[in-house]
Amino acid sequence: MLNTPPCFSGPPLQRDDAVSSSYYPVLLSNPILQDFRTIKFRVIHSGTVFASATRQNTDTMPERRPFVRLPTDVYPVNYGLCLKPDLIDFTFEGKLEAIVKVNLATNQIVMNCADIDIITASFVPEGGEEINATGFNYQNEDEKVTLSFPSALQKGSGTLKIDFVGELNDKMKGFYRSKYATPAGEIRYAAVTQFEATDARRAFPCWDEPAIKATFDISLIVPKDRVALSNMNVIDRKPHPEDDSLLEVKFATTPIMSTYLVAFVIGEYDFVEGQSSDGVTVRVYTPTGKAEQGKFALEVAVKTLPFYNDYFNVPYPLPKIDLIAIADFAAGAMENWGLVTYRETALLIDPKNSCSSSRQWVALVVGHELAHQWFGNLVTMEWWTHLWLNEGFASWIEYLCVDHCFPDYDIWTQFVSADYTRALDLDALDNSHPIEVNVGHPSEVDEIFDAISYSKGASVIRMLHNYIGDKDFRKGMHSYLLKFQHKNAATEDLWDCLEQASGKPIALVMSSWTKQMGFPIIVVDQEQQGDDRILKISQKKFCASGPHNGEDCPNWMVPISICTGEDPGCTKLKVLLDSPETTITINNISPDQWVKINPGTVGFYRIQYSSAMLEGLLPGIRDLTLLPVDRLGLQNDLFSLSRAGMISTVEVLKLMEAFVNEPNYTVWSDLSCNLGVLSSLLSHTDFHEEIQEFIRDLFTPIGLKLGWECKQGEGHLDALLRGLVLGKLGKAGHKPTLEEARRRFKDHVEGKQILSADLRSPVYLTVLKHGDSATLDTMLKLHKQADMQEEKNRIERVLGAISAPDLIQKVLTFALSEDVRPQDTVSVIGGVAGSSKHGRKAAWKFVKDNWEELHNRYQGGFLISRLIKLSVDGFAIDKMAAEVKSFFESHQAPAAERTVQQCCENILLNAAWLKRDADDIHQYLLKRKAPPV
Repeated sequence: MLNTPPCFSGPPLQRDDAVSSSYYPVLLSNPILQDFRTIKFRVIHSGTVFASATRQNTDTMPERRPFVRLPTDVYPVNYGLCLKPDLIDFTFEGKLEAIVKVNLATNQIVMNCADIDIITASFVPEGGEEINATGFNYQNEDEKVTLSFPSALQKGSGTLKIDFVGELNDKMKGFYRSKYATPAGEIRYAAVTQFEATDARRAFPCWDEPAIKATFDISLIVPKDRVALSNMNVIDRKPHPEDDSLLEVKFATTPIMSTYLVAFVIGEYDFVEGQSSDGVTVRVYTPTGKAEQGKFALEVAVKTLPFYNDYFNVPYPLPKIDLIAIADFAAGAMENWGLVTYRETALLIDPKNSCSSSRQWVALVVGHELAHQWFGNLVTMEWWTHLWLNEGFASWIEYLCVDHCFPDYDIWTQFVSADYTRALDLDALDNSHPIEVNVGHPSEVDEIFDAISYSKGASVIRMLHNYIGDKDFRKGMHSYLLKFQHKNAATEDLWDCLEQASGKPIALVMSSWTKQMGFPIIVVDQEQQGDDRILKISQKKFCASGPHNGEDCPNWMVPISICTGEDPGCTKLKVLLDSPETTITINNISPDQWVKINPGTVGFYRIQYSSAMLEGLLPGIRDLTLLPVDRLGLQNDLFSLSRAGMISTVEVLKLMEAFVNEPNYTVWSDLSCNLGVLSSLLSHTDFHEEIQEFIRDLFTPIGLKLGWECKQGEGHLDALLRGLVLGKLGKAGHKPTLEEARRRFKDHVEGKQILSADLRSPVYLTVLKHGDSATLDTMLKLHKQADMQEEKNRIERVLGAISAPDLIQKVLTFALSEDVRPQDTVSVIGGVAGSSKHGRKAAWKFVKDNWEELHNRYQGGFLISRLIKLSVDGFAIDKMAAEVKSFFESHQAPAAERTVQQCCENILLNAAWLKRDADDIHQYLLKRKAPPV
């Protein structure tokens, strides 16, 4: 699953004007920006266990409810399922005929069931008489039902028959309704599914645990003018005997699979079709009349399937794969086997009206979900504790796939800004959690669909891949998929296969990264002895509040690589740091050569160099001899050290000024993120304008160089950079940028000269930031007229930039209106909170005042966590942490408990940072402006 913005995930992640780990994109129209990864999908949990004991602040840990998995005395072999949805009354009727195996004689069957009413149930032993159930006992809190029978069901096979009814809900989970407009403007509803993690039980009674696999024979009774899709291809279509306006559509038997991967969709769609080079039929389903917008995703999917076939050396096992755009969809996308569902913005590309970042986002999400067809669907985690392996792996390999399809995207550098640094930020908190979290009750499931499962997971797999080497990694992956295909596996099973392939101590190395929270800071000093350089290297746990100085400091098995100024792109030495400290000798190196740890920024750790070593590296930023990914990593490490109070923020501002010649988009994107964090922090002071001036000074040269018009020979990254820089300058009040943005906006609105898609976000942002009520009205009018969801989202994400308090209120009211899709309300409120000090206060008040409606809308989903994070993460006053904590003590949000703790911690960290460095920053910014004496 892909959590949209995250769950919005994807590069380039923009943290503009949102403090610390709040990644709300105010700059680009980048669906990627929205932190999609965190929304990929909900989190998941295991056995009869409680949350991990390695969390540090156990006094504030959410209390875990005891949980028992389903009994194993009866289990399914095949589900025969027929569903008949009513698209007018929003109900559905269902018939289940499941072939089951009774392992142990019993007079009851326990299954998962939620929001479903069972009408009748019976059991037919193989060759025996039908036995009617005498009672249905619903355990609503545990989402289970116990079917009682008058006598014991004997060991052997039989058929369980259940007739039931349910509701097509509006909660974007289970079997639900999704609102759309026909080309003529008529409002209609589709019936669609979202089952991961534990919502198949809302569509039919089932054994809803990933390890209880079975085959499925699905039939749908639907209006004859609607498209009906499921995991497999259609094998029969015939009129319904009782109503000739209905069709009965029967699908082929699925492979053995988990319930959370089952899917069905009934609605009105067009499609485009292609075939991969290995013979799989690929279709992309779009809203009616928009088939053209499916062509880019089709092109990516047709290239991606053979890439994975080749990489895993295991063929895709189904005859077809469908990718479909769903109007109301909470996640970014969901990897249902053979029928992958997407938000419209994660699948549809309009050749004229889609921006470059949207194309990149679609490519990444398609790559992510198709990777799951093998890693997750063919081999499935045994329990939700191992969710990270599914999501971390797919979040890593999506980049490998996009790099293969679009080498000009420089996507691995973007990975560092979008995933790696984001995971480091979150994992430095005391309220982080280990990658592997023991999970129990379904109510816990949403909590860990976060940047640790996705982004830290992807980052440690990238580090592992680098440590093993591609050849042995692929060999181990092939062995793992073959050994466990159509079965379930745990994290340790993958480590075993990779260990056998590489001969390296994988389980030992990786357990230090997955089973304990956090990561190390590597402290480095050097001494020249003749022609040799002696490096003293030590590790200790890095914390957002400063280095860990406790007695019980954890250690990691850290793969360390080293390069030198002689050849910055080549690793000179590799060691495995398996102790608190070590000494390394580099031979034949002259005293004037710099030494860099972690080339490629692959190892998952921060680095603190001695002053002399850092001084030696700085020229490599100015003259660009350091690789872009290393320039980015160096700056990001120092920024993080300043927030932790280990160096002065002034040192980072001085470093940032060295980037004046920087040409690389991703390096600028990360700089922009960090300056946005700083700008948000300083909005709590009376010198906010001074940091805007610093931003204008830093970004003006690159802005002048790029200009407004696309030049011949420019590519994807130039378009991304132009949008980033112009948006940054416009927001910071750069007068020439503001004037040009207003001129172009006027021409766009009047239809004289339509803005190119890549310029829309920066222009919209700029005119709104410095606009009035007329500007806002015009923008809302553009929103209403927009036919494409990407354009609506682009506008929604920047509306919060408006400055006047009464207009901010208008935007917040708009967020809950019918004009905004339920999953996008969070983006609008987040945009308000991330844009100004007043916006932050207004958004938090709005969330409190409308809590009941918002919580009811998102319930246990990850969107509620995202909403809380975006609303409060930017505060920097101690008392706000107390206020937030107090509010959520009286307004329970179980799925967001950890998020609330993280937000309170971030607020306290921001407040400490401000107290510590505000005066020095102010003095430095004033000194910069002072005329030379």
